[in-house]
Amino acid sequence: MPDLHLDTMDRDGALAEALDRLHGTTRTDLLRGALVSGGALLAACAAPASAAATSRARDVSILNFALTLEELQAAFYTEVERNHVLHGALKRQADTVGAHERAHVRAFRAVLGSRAIKRPHFDFGGATEGSDAFRRTAVAFEDLAVAAYKGQAPRIGSREYLASALAIHSVEARHAAWIRRLAGKSPVAGAFDEPLARPAVTRIVARTHFVMQMASSKRPPFTG
Repeated sequence: MPDLHLDTMDRDGALAEALDRLHGTTRTDLLRGALVSGGALLAACAAPASAAATSRARDVSILNFALTLEELQAAFYTEVERNHVLHGALKRQADTVGAHERAHVRAFRAVLGSRAIKRPHFDFGGATEGSDAFRRTAVAFEDLAVAAYKGQAPRIGSREYLASALAIHSVEARHAAWIRRLAGKSPVAGAFDEPLARPAVTRIVARTHFVMQMASSKRPPFTG
């Protein structure tokens, strides 16, 4: 099977760019331009002004960044489950991984307590309306999540927070291998994985326009 592309649901190629550059030689270009000028995702992930002052504040900021990614994935899988467009092995993957992503959201919210971000609203366009679009987007999301966790884990100071992040990171790696196999791709891209910096991840996800706005007190329809 030829290499997959995301142009049918990735509105300006942002996720495809992430995958190409994550394992290629142009990753420096991505990091050089990794600035976001606003939007809901940036607001959700932005570190507070005093974050650099204490390790604790930095850790909370990192975990909220990870929580935003988990909310995104949980909503994505929940929406495709409710659309009833998947069958067979792909449906089993989505049902299992969706349950995991919702558990990740609950775990992060339990650790963060009142410091957790509010739940965002999402619009996945056509990415959850068919098996091909879902599969391509899931491959991109899972690979991106693994790279994002790898980029942030060394920056976490709290042992408790680091343990929470690492417990999820290894599961995300298994998710990535599973969906890559179902997509006809090698489950392992190479002998070593490269991390992706937080600004780059934020830029990539923001450019998809999947994250619409931050919620107030109302629970969005497709959030775990």
